[in-house]
Amino acid sequence: MTTRIDPRDLPGRPCSLAAALKIVGDRWALPAIREVMLGNHRFRQIAKNTGAPTDRLAARLKALVENGVLERRPLPDDGQRQGYYLTRAGRELADVTSALMSWGDRWAVTSPPVRMRHKDHDLVVHTVCGVCGDTVRNTDVQREDITPGWTAAGFEEPARS
Repeated sequence: MTTRIDPRDLPGRPCSLAAALKIVGDRWALPAIREVMLGNHRFRQIAKNTGAPTDRLAARLKALVENGVLERRPLPDDGQRQGYYLTRAGRELADVTSALMSWGDRWAVTSPPVRMRHKDHDLVVHTVCGVCGDTVRNTDVQREDITPGWTAAGFEEPARS
């Protein structure tokens, strides 16, 4: 990525989630990334399919390029124009967009507008630990705060003698 954020520079709890949302948490960022994931690389396609105001979309795409999520390069069918393409960091947002779509299907819309399929059936995903291969459940995961002074309850000032 081009720009990295020191999590201690963010207000509140140092957190990679807050840093990530600073990059992709705006209203138009993930829909724009979705469109590029779907193969829509032209600005007009992205604008049409997101419904974003063009000035806001242009600013958001520029920021996503500056932050290393997207890159601009010539379109294969029109070498004089450039399109938007995912970088490695952008491609790694696929799990995030999939998880948000699943959450949205369940909690945000009256009925899912898209169905994800795997071979001949609906896709059902679960998390598997890449080290041991076990299925991961929330109850199996423990949080370890490594930023000095921070615990799950918040910042704790060191005791004074």
